Amino acid sequence: MSAMRLTYWLAIVCAMAGSALAAAGTPSPLCNVRDTGAVGDGKHKDTAGIQASIDACAKAGGGTVLVPAGRYLTGAIELRSHITFELGPGAVLLGSEDPADYPLRDNAWGGTRKSLSSLIYAADSEDITITGRGTIDGQGAAWWKRQWLASPKKGMPAPSTPADFAEIQKISNGRPQLISIVRSKHLVIEKVHLINSASWTIHPLFCEFVRVDGVTIENPVPSPNTDGINPESCRNVQIVDCRIDVGDDCVTLKSGTNEAGRKMARPDENITITNCVMLKGHGGVTIGSEMSGGVRNVVVSNCVFQGTEVGIRVKSQRGRGNVVEGLTVSNVVMQDVLSAFTITTFYMGSDKPDDVFPVNEGTPRFRDFLFTNITARGSKTAGQVTGLKELPVGDIIFNNVRIEAQTGMTVTNAKNVFFRDTIIDTEEGPALTVVNSTGLDTSRLQTLLPHAGVPLIAGK
Repeated sequence: MSAMRLTYWLAIVCAMAGSALAAAGTPSPLCNVRDTGAVGDGKHKDTAGIQASIDACAKAGGGTVLVPAGRYLTGAIELRSHITFELGPGAVLLGSEDPADYPLRDNAWGGTRKSLSSLIYAADSEDITITGRGTIDGQGAAWWKRQWLASPKKGMPAPSTPADFAEIQKISNGRPQLISIVRSKHLVIEKVHLINSASWTIHPLFCEFVRVDGVTIENPVPSPNTDGINPESCRNVQIVDCRIDVGDDCVTLKSGTNEAGRKMARPDENITITNCVMLKGHGGVTIGSEMSGGVRNVVVSNCVFQGTEVGIRVKSQRGRGNVVEGLTVSNVVMQDVLSAFTITTFYMGSDKPDDVFPVNEGTPRFRDFLFTNITARGSKTAGQVTGLKELPVGDIIFNNVRIEAQTGMTVTNAKNVFFRDTIIDTEEGPALTVVNSTGLDTSRLQTLLPHAGVPLIAGK
């Protein structure tokens, strides 16, 4: 009997067993991927064997798909409703480096352009869990090399040989994310170790009731666009007890770009991020810049950021539109973070920040931010708060915040920014520089390291 036929019959047996269990009122089945043809030797592609177990469990009404110890080379696999996908201790999923192993998926935002599937994918499903003490390794190095060939950074060689251009062609439909789940609800991703993602690592899109718990994510620096956790246009999301060390933002909240995001009107909302450690990355917690559907009701608490480029980063630009509001960050320690706070509606602007444009649906709005009980040490700058002249950012409170940095904070085109029991110590220059801003309360701002002849607050 051929391996394909054996896999087929094993899948049927698993499904029949599950149906019998369900009829008897007993718990849902456990399907071991080894029983449906997966080998786990790290050489043979186990995509079909793994998918057979998933489909068999789904046909039985749900159950647990067990991946036991071994190394499983695989292309894209698709989870179904009511499936627990469990990676046992010693189990490693190895993402294929071949784009042919990732089918093209439709763009959930609309349009005709398709992109490569993620390694683990689900859509229009519910009650999905990814768990276990195993590892999912995206084997991203080959994909990163292709990206660098396509867009060389300073000091990197430009493509010059037919082999180089052949590698670039392999990312003509993008790079696979590690886990992407679309239009689904009641999702849990817990315990697993996620490494070397080709691009974004965890990406729930248009999902509700999402919990990412106890996950470790490691994508080495540099690795392009390897964000850790990116909930996009999701509702009711918990990110707890995670350790994230990546080549881009650690956690990013998004809701679509420009007109497409505004038209969909699906905000990222009701998000809690707590008890996490963020290490290398562009931002510890970032909002935007794709936030055209809005972002609201976000709590970040009890976290440590060490070595990220920016601690809290909220970014947008003219043309994006919509509102970021209701952000509270509390009980956070930052160490050796280059900029403690970067809040800007002038991100990647090609015009000048003091130019004035009409206020319209494309004008971003930031409001109602509270930063409390935060310590930052070893920063290059205390941060920047930058709005637009036609619509300043506002209603921002820094309460019981202590920052030690080389230079102070700059506030530009802002209103109603309050510094309460806040200390900014600098190695040089004023603690605060204010540019074209109104309604600032700095009566409870101080420094413990005054510089002779340098004011606490400078104005331009």
